[in-house]
Amino acid sequence: MSSNSSIDFKGRVAIVTGAGGGLGRQHALALAARGAKVVVNDLGGARDGSGSGGSVSAAQAVVDEIKAAGGEAMANGASVTDFEAVQAMVKQAVDAWGRVDILINNAGILRDKSFAKMELADFKLVVDVHLMGAVNCTKAVWALMNEQKYGRIVMTTSSSGLYGNFGQSNYGAAKLALVGLMQTLSLEGAKNDIRVNCLAPTAATRMTEGLMPQEVLDALKPEAVVPAMLVLAAQDAPNRTILCAGAGTFEAAHITMTQGAWLGIGPDAPEQLAARLAEVTSREGETVPQSGAAQGTNEVGKAMANAKRG
Repeated sequence: MSSNSSIDFKGRVAIVTGAGGGLGRQHALALAARGAKVVVNDLGGARDGSGSGGSVSAAQAVVDEIKAAGGEAMANGASVTDFEAVQAMVKQAVDAWGRVDILINNAGILRDKSFAKMELADFKLVVDVHLMGAVNCTKAVWALMNEQKYGRIVMTTSSSGLYGNFGQSNYGAAKLALVGLMQTLSLEGAKNDIRVNCLAPTAATRMTEGLMPQEVLDALKPEAVVPAMLVLAAQDAPNRTILCAGAGTFEAAHITMTQGAWLGIGPDAPEQLAARLAEVTSREGETVPQSGAAQGTNEVGKAMANAKRG
């Protein structure tokens, strides 16, 4: 795509979860500004997922903003953890606009604590919202996207999942799980032009306030992440890509596999592995496997090559 051809979403229908504020709000506004009809989903709870929630006032305010700018939008107050409510949200979009082209899985909560001090209930809730919330929303649009032979799904992962972050074992586990979900769905959706990607944002929102100095917060405006979302949701989107974005900088993350070494399965294999661990973990010539089968292919290939030499 040439740099001067604009990314537009005319005729497209998008659902953005957790879109009452912060990053989700910016996603919804940007999609609408470029022509998409947008379902603005927000439970209206506190950032730790507490509170009665269910108030669509935050979502409605974003809808009003979109309409004032001449766009089309509707509010929805479903909790992403409630599959029936999520199915009803998708039906609401289809009844009004006939299809769903884009799903931005953005809803999330934080319950940060070191693992030693964390209650299991706080671990489970974070996994339920981030991972199962995205699973519920994706499942609710999956058959429809396969039927219409078009879909763009963006999972919101995080550097905390990709690389770790003290006090975020629950959040990090859920966020990397979304990458695993993307890896398989991108393979399963490809034949019907459903492209599934991940976005790892660095943004100052309600989720991060009080954690960084003001000048850093100013650089990390949520708007700066939006271009990456638009590219991942566009007709020309890549498939199976992890884009990182923050403060106007964009990177990609890859899960790679090293060349490894064949050591056989003799009685001293553990000692050999320990002695040659640096060789096994060396990143020279590493690859980005196109599917999980690549690991077995590499392993068996090295074993066969060694058998021939034997």
